[in-house]
Amino acid sequence: MKILSIQSAVAYGHVGNSAAVFPLQRIGVEVLPVYTVNFSNHTGYGAWRGPLIAPDDVRDVILGIEERGVLPEIDVVLSGYQGSEGIADVVLDAVARVKSANPGAVYACDPVMGNAASGCFVAPAIPVLLRERVVPAADIITPNQFELGFLTGTEPADLASTLDAVDAARAIGPSTVLVTSVERPDRPALEDGTDTIEMLAATDDGAWVVQTPRIPMKANGSGDVTAALFTAHYRESGDAAAALARTTSSVWDLLHATHESGDRELRLVESQEVYAHPRMQFEVTRIR
Repeated sequence: MKILSIQSAVAYGHVGNSAAVFPLQRIGVEVLPVYTVNFSNHTGYGAWRGPLIAPDDVRDVILGIEERGVLPEIDVVLSGYQGSEGIADVVLDAVARVKSANPGAVYACDPVMGNAASGCFVAPAIPVLLRERVVPAADIITPNQFELGFLTGTEPADLASTLDAVDAARAIGPSTVLVTSVERPDRPALEDGTDTIEMLAATDDGAWVVQTPRIPMKANGSGDVTAALFTAHYRESGDAAAALARTTSSVWDLLHATHESGDRELRLVESQEVYAHPRMQFEVTRIR
């Protein structure tokens, strides 16, 4: 499998392509990373250095790849954080070129906007652009619950309203939706009282949810890892429930290792075995 991944890059830490590429490589995926920014570190630190990469420069990199005759071999175009408005045009053009060269290719969009705790952390025009132009062109989207609400003009809360929002998102264009963090007020705690969090996947074939213990930390880049692994597993198997199980197992173990280390940045390299050999410790439940 080959994935053209158009995302941000950082020198220190793991977000965007700096989070997605290595786990994909560890499970045997050939990744062609194209960078939209080249920062010293993620913006959550409040200070960073390095450039936004001009859309024309990003387009040039993709053109160079096309000139090598590689596009017919691309199975997936994956996009994440878009540093400027012009990147959307570049991504959509890349998707069109790849699908023209390989009609079986798919486009997976992680519609990065923000989260419920922080609100939007992208330029004000980006969420509207994602909703109106980018997401309708996608085959797979991987929003968190906050992003799902913006895309659909809803306020998903319990499982039923989250499913309704997923259906509304699928009506926009993408056939597959992975909600990477479902926090419903009626979610059950574990027997020892530990709080929980869920992920939900829906396709034309049904919908599935998986519950895990909630790890009390904010982990920049975990959504990028989740989007990448789910996309690759689903593309490989065509089985959304299996992809959800493998992804959840790997990401939870990555987050657990990071939390145990006391580190702020993901223990991405140290956790590599959990991508290649997930423990499959969480049960996936069909809900539709």
